[in-house]
Amino acid sequence: MKIALAQLNYHIGNFFENTTRIAFEVKQAQEQNVDLMIFSELSVCGYPPLDLLEHKWFIEKCMASIQQLARICTDIGVIVGGPSMNPDQHGKNLFNSAYFLYEGEIKQVINKSLLPTYDIFDEYRYFEPNDQFRLIEFKGKKIALTICEDLWDDQPALDSFGRTKLYRVSPMHELSKMLPDLVINIAASPFSYRKQELKQSIFINKAKKYKLPVFYVNQAGAQTELIFEGNSMVINRKGEIVTLLKRFAEEIRVVDLDTIDSLSPVDFEYHDIAYVHDALVLGIRDYFTKLGIQSAILGLSGGIDSAITLVLAVRALGKENVRVLLMPSRYSSEHSVTDAEELVRRLDVQANTLPIESLMDAFESLLLPSFQNLPADIAEENIQARIRGTLLMAFSNKFGNILLNTSNKSEAAVGYGTLYGDMAGGLSVLGDVYKTDVYRLAHYINEQEEIIPGNILVKPPSAELRPNQKDSDSLPEYDLLDRILYEYIEMFKSSEEIIRMGFDEATVNRVIRMVNNNEYKRYQTPPILRITSKAFGPGRRMPLVARYG
Repeated sequence: MKIALAQLNYHIGNFFENTTRIAFEVKQAQEQNVDLMIFSELSVCGYPPLDLLEHKWFIEKCMASIQQLARICTDIGVIVGGPSMNPDQHGKNLFNSAYFLYEGEIKQVINKSLLPTYDIFDEYRYFEPNDQFRLIEFKGKKIALTICEDLWDDQPALDSFGRTKLYRVSPMHELSKMLPDLVINIAASPFSYRKQELKQSIFINKAKKYKLPVFYVNQAGAQTELIFEGNSMVINRKGEIVTLLKRFAEEIRVVDLDTIDSLSPVDFEYHDIAYVHDALVLGIRDYFTKLGIQSAILGLSGGIDSAITLVLAVRALGKENVRVLLMPSRYSSEHSVTDAEELVRRLDVQANTLPIESLMDAFESLLLPSFQNLPADIAEENIQARIRGTLLMAFSNKFGNILLNTSNKSEAAVGYGTLYGDMAGGLSVLGDVYKTDVYRLAHYINEQEEIIPGNILVKPPSAELRPNQKDSDSLPEYDLLDRILYEYIEMFKSSEEIIRMGFDEATVNRVIRMVNNNEYKRYQTPPILRITSKAFGPGRRMPLVARYG
């Protein structure tokens, strides 16, 4: 049996584009005498459709698209993902389903059993879990068709409650009783750079446990903040990866089921910072492409965050579609200005230099009667950031650019940013990248050729909002800060647990207090490209007005 894995990039709600692309690939596969072609989870409508699933017209368009596809699947079996109506009047209206199309019709519908509700997932909001297990029989083979999380029942529960498993039921255990010949898993599994090896192990362990080949088809591309790495794979019954599709790119691969045991294992080399780089480039590109906007703008300060954001934007959109503003103030060091100018020259992007000194003077003069006899403090510092934000948004409005936010995760976590100033933007590129990883990204970018000027990498980080300011004046050193933030945000550790790990008590309490007190700021930030399993945004929902930590 020849099986085609179709790793495609879908556009949520764009039924014409999604269906046309699927139909094209089906016709191509038919010409290659493919027996079965597999597309990813909710491929017809795009994943995740979120509250579009609550609109009847959206479900009707999904069904019309699936019926349209079924009609062309005459002598080839095709598996596509889409929602299906639950005929039962009790419970939810929908299932998350896989449709088996053959001989011009929908032959079978398999529903998802395990509905994740952690991190960015909230599938119980829309779907009802399946509790009826059955196989698909096709050309003499019995297929255990599963949907994404259905194979993740063995994953450890990542929380602070000491749970060892998330789920009570194992769909694959139930399906194995029916003696399938192979396992298919259609997925929309978003990228998280610390979960890549775990993801592989899930499928490897299932293949080994049930002594069955596993065909895993993931989508590629990005949907707002979610980035999908692809990396679809085939694993033989011994638990060896014998086919691995590209990362962060579309690909169609045909595999012969009868020969996979004779294929040589594929070496999977995982380079985390390279994956982060590629994910962010894809995230920027798809955000712009799917919005139908070509060009970006950002403020270039001469610091490392804006430098990396600029490089990534140029790689995603092309230098002709990226514009920068240099907005020096009285506190900008000479190095910051020259470093920014040098990066502009190396990348050959359009740049405008707008000194903000006169605007600062105007604000200070206007506020003087009200601020008289009060010492200068953060109010005056933030005026500079807000002037820059206003200028950037003026250019954004005038020239139709999206403003890229350049704040990193460490800054966002502790509120080290100015609302309506440097926290403004239509997309946050580095908002899920800790500062220490920002430096790793910079060194990766400079591996083959120095693109980011070396001085940017070695000078102490500074917001340059007051004389001789350094980030370390207000924050612990980033190496220490990031380790505490990781334990608190990603690993759900309490302050007491982190202190018992050997961290200074006063520093831990101070950091956690800053994280908790700045939730209201993060609530107002732009969408953040997600590269970890606990990004700020929809995957981390905390109360704005509470006392905790």
